[in-house]
Amino acid sequence: MSSIFCGKTLRLSIFGESHAAAVGMTLDGLPAGLAVDMEELQAFLKRRAPGQNEWSTPRKEEDMPEFLCGLKNGYTCGTPLTAIIRNKNTRSGDYAELRTRPRPGHADYTAELRYHGFQDPAGGGHFSGRLTAAICIAGGILLQELERRNIQITARISRLAGIDDEPKAFPAEREAGGCIRLKTPGQLFPVFSAERGEAMRAAIADAKADGDSVGGVVECVAANVPGGLGDPMFDGIENRIAQLVFAVPAVKGIEFGSGFGAADMRGSENNDAFVFHNGAVCTETNNSGGILGGITSGMPVVFRAAFKPTPSIARPQRTVNMETGEEESLSIRGRHDPCIVPRAVPVIEAVTAIAIADFVLAGE
Repeated sequence: MSSIFCGKTLRLSIFGESHAAAVGMTLDGLPAGLAVDMEELQAFLKRRAPGQNEWSTPRKEEDMPEFLCGLKNGYTCGTPLTAIIRNKNTRSGDYAELRTRPRPGHADYTAELRYHGFQDPAGGGHFSGRLTAAICIAGGILLQELERRNIQITARISRLAGIDDEPKAFPAEREAGGCIRLKTPGQLFPVFSAERGEAMRAAIADAKADGDSVGGVVECVAANVPGGLGDPMFDGIENRIAQLVFAVPAVKGIEFGSGFGAADMRGSENNDAFVFHNGAVCTETNNSGGILGGITSGMPVVFRAAFKPTPSIARPQRTVNMETGEEESLSIRGRHDPCIVPRAVPVIEAVTAIAIADFVLAGE
């Protein structure tokens, strides 16, 4: 089914709707005895939670997970782990007219084609970004386990409303034993350049004032990923990451390493020369994004995901009334993010953790 991810070891099921009683997840395949730091998990979920600042939706939700099974005394039981997050601040009346008048840029029309009127349209239903709260429960737990194995995953806003962050790459330090520790940007608005971040926030504010929205690009880096993970053809690391990234609403593209820029290079420019460093094979550059032939090389895994502007905007838009067959003007009500990119950063970290942890745990 579409809401179930089946990996080599992990099986993740996401359930609920934006305005249902709750959204939640069941994660199967976790070994017994994995520690879960609830304070750390809550801090991670808060980075995604709505209603905290001027660039996110005013809908306020605590996003506190309730574990129903699979966790006891702070450790996984080895059985399916199920948790929910209750929806407490919904206004379903704002979406009553969407059964007949689909919002441009949303899944309202395609949901009607697929589910023939039985879908829940309130808040986007099962298509809503609200479902990423459940994904972040699973990803937040796996991020903790990967950190214990010195695998660090972090993301940032690399581009927003046409404004690039600086520097172009994550700064890093090498610890004793050769592990890389990435220097992370700020938590709520994760960019390295304070000046560029201020310009990005101003662009969001301008779009919001115009009843409009903006999009952007999230860059993610996974450091200290062991070499040799993945398979060629249909089960490579890129395949698995891309599958999970495209589960995040509003993602429209993904590129690894030099990505589409490689199309403008020569082979002599794009190829990463192999060298010895501290007695280990590595590459001078990382245009491959840490993946060759679908298999990790031991270099940091690097990719970028492009997010479209939030389709829910206050400006009048053209649509059709599916009952009358007439073209009409639609003004969208409800509470929406003028830019979803800042809140999407921890979601990208979460799906990356799920993809990498699935391969790591499969090797045990």
